[in-house]
Amino acid sequence: MRSLLARREALLVLACLLLLVAITARFPAFSTPRNLAGVFNDTSILIMMALGQSAVILTKSIDLSVAANVALTGMTVAMLNHLVPGLPLVVLILIALGMGMLLGAINGFLVWWLDIPAIVVTLGTMTIFRGLAFVESGGAWVNAHEMSPAFLELPRTLILGLPVLSWVGILAIVLAVLLFTRTGVGRAFYATGGNAVAAVYTGIDVGKTRFLAFVLSGTISGLCGYLWVSRYAVAYVDVASGFELDTIAACVIGGVSTIGGVGTVGGVVLGALFLGIIKNALPVIGISPFWQMAISGAIIIAAVVINARGERVKGRIILRRKELPL
Repeated sequence: MRSLLARREALLVLACLLLLVAITARFPAFSTPRNLAGVFNDTSILIMMALGQSAVILTKSIDLSVAANVALTGMTVAMLNHLVPGLPLVVLILIALGMGMLLGAINGFLVWWLDIPAIVVTLGTMTIFRGLAFVESGGAWVNAHEMSPAFLELPRTLILGLPVLSWVGILAIVLAVLLFTRTGVGRAFYATGGNAVAAVYTGIDVGKTRFLAFVLSGTISGLCGYLWVSRYAVAYVDVASGFELDTIAACVIGGVSTIGGVGTVGGVVLGALFLGIIKNALPVIGISPFWQMAISGAIIIAAVVINARGERVKGRIILRRKELPL
């Protein structure tokens, strides 16, 4: 399986390079360092949320509420910034993190203690979170002129030539590598999704592990709620609508198994970057939004097929038909 994952990552690197070559042949400016840094910056939120989603998928679950979490936390901090302009930015960020953590914990609790399938739980909370965002805002938008300069400028502030948003994405990747490969919690994610029964016999609390995965996913989504509304300078109920599918797509394209236990941080990051390049390149080439959706969907289906073929294990025949007892 490790060789399969390594091959998947190598293929993704090659696919990204070929895609860049094809686009550059028509639009040479696309592959300039400055533009590629911009593509990474545009994809940073997707990378972070996909890493959180991958933790959930590794435990053989799924979180469909991540985008709604972004909408609710983003709307909350944007409204607080508008209503209480003197509130320090660090407090708003902590509120976004704490709120995202709470929303993730609600998902985890329902999956853990009530033993409800994750897809059912998060489909329900996705609707609830969107509804709460509408209730607290009354359906109104919070626009750029209603947000403080500090609130808006942080993601755009340059450090060593890169915006803070990009540095947060890089930090998230480093922390994810450490979590998934160097901690007991990370190993528990893999064990829970790979074989829950065996995980229990090794002393892993499967329910608690899934709970922690949802908490991690929710916390990241909460942070991305602030980053999203501050970067795009607007907060409204439909922020990040459908983005949960992009996070799942990044995981699947990156080789994370939908049946749990298989995947790497590198694969998830490459999957997100592959989608990011496509989303940035297709409008430049002149592809209509409808064809963009169709192309993205075809890529996801192809990735699922590749994953399924890689995960298929041929059974070994122990008794031939003629050897079966009468």
